[in-house]
Amino acid sequence: MPLHVPPAPAPALRTVLTALGSPTAVREARTPSLLRSQGPTTPELPLPVHVLDELSPAGAAATRLAGWRFLIRCGERSVAAADTMLTPDGWAFSHFFEGPYIASTERALRQAETMSQPYQPRLLSVPSLYMLTLWLHGDCTADGAAGHPAATDLLVPLAPAPPGIAAHRPHRVAELLPVLTHRVTPVPLLGSPA
Repeated sequence: MPLHVPPAPAPALRTVLTALGSPTAVREARTPSLLRSQGPTTPELPLPVHVLDELSPAGAAATRLAGWRFLIRCGERSVAAADTMLTPDGWAFSHFFEGPYIASTERALRQAETMSQPYQPRLLSVPSLYMLTLWLHGDCTADGAAGHPAATDLLVPLAPAPPGIAAHRPHRVAELLPVLTHRVTPVPLLGSPA
């Protein structure tokens, strides 16, 4: 089934296009693959980036929209990504970057395309675990910038994933959130022996 990629806000896309057209923004990005790219670059596959700020012992998640991420394609492959953020004045370009999450995101999206159920792709960041997941939301008509992970949604950890969590293996939210909660819950210190 095809993925239903939510439309990015037009001002967010415009900021990325402006940055791509700016030799200064590209040169200062410290993204060698973007600097070396031959031919036109285009922002594609806009994904809302949600941040999982809090996990409760019950596994309930508090998320917030952090911005939109665009994969920057040159020819047949993505060479970088561009993040945007919402400011008091509207959408603004944040930065270009490259690294393992670019190829990992593409791989997870290709994997999701083969699933029998349609999904709306999003990204879910778990800063406390240095973890990024592809969040496959079951409601394809939902506003991509809003909402929380539903128990039946899928999370696909992107590589590199934290130790003990397999990258590119889809998990239902109801199964993975308790594992993540356990990981971020501090272990009580035992008293010293008497």
